[in-house]
This record gives sequence, structure tokens and C-alpha cells, in this order.
Amino acid sequence: MTLRAYLAGAGVSEPYRPRLLDVAGRARACAVLLAAEGTTLLGTVTYVPGPGTPESEFADADAAGMRMLAVDPAARGRGIGRALVRACIARAIHDGRRRLVIHVRPEMEPARRIYEALRFRREPQRDFEPLPGVGLWGYVLDLPAVSVPRAPRGGSPTAGRHT
Repeated sequence: MTLRAYLAGAGVSEPYRPRLLDVAGRARACAVLLAAEGTTLLGTVTYVPGPGTPESEFADADAAGMRMLAVDPAARGRGIGRALVRACIARAIHDGRRRLVIHVRPEMEPARRIYEALRFRREPQRDFEPLPGVGLWGYVLDLPAVSVPRAPRGGSPTAGRHT
């Protein structure tokens, strides 16, 4: 489904095809989030919890990342891509990250519209070329500092009480 989505959009370079097809490999290193309706896969995204994984495209210790956002061409326009991005945002906040980073090819306009609508900003200093002639633009979303409530000492969590 990921390869099909990329081919229906801006296309994909031949060397990148195996990476798009290797969901199991990504899932060993990172979380692969899915959107489905019953048993029908509608979309997917790889959540990168931080630098140092095989899927990281950044060295920012305070950031999480997203890779390979894809929505089945037949399911586009239903908010699936936006929901998957929001799931990555929520996970990054829960993980205590300060930023969420994504790289996108300039010609992937539908994806860029999602990121820009969710207040990601362009950061040209994060742009790079993984292959000659294949440019990726960097986008970043600053995340709110949120502390995850801990259970009170000496017992179970109390409803409504946060320490």
C-alpha cells in the first residue's frame, strides 16, 4: 500500500522502493502506525522516536520524526493522512519530545498541505539529498511541554490527582 500510494503521488526513485516495501524492517526499529477500516488498510506512517534508529533522518536529541506517510489512493480526501500525523504528534508529546521532524519531497503537495495546516514550519537548514537529484525539504513542529502524570507515592493512581 505504501509503494502504491507513493507511485500514485509524486513517484518514487528505484533505490527507495525496497525501503517502502520493508514494513517489517521499519517495525523492528520504530512504531508503524496504521489506519484501517475493518480489514482494509487505508494508510500508514512510521513514527521515529528519536535519533539513533535506522529510520532517523536527523540528529536532534530533542526531536521525534515521521517517515513514509502514505494513504491509499482510493481513500484520499477522508482525513486519514491528517489523523496519522496527529497520532505521531500525540506520541511525540507523550515521549517528552520538543519537536517533530518530517522530510518531504517538494513535489508532494498534498503531504505538504497537511503539515502546513497542522502548523509545521519549513526549516531549510534540515533539507538534504539522500540520493543525487532527490531533494527533501525539512519541516518541524514545535511541541508543547507536557509532563505525563505520575502515580502518587505508596499506592495506586488517584482519579483527578496529579503529582
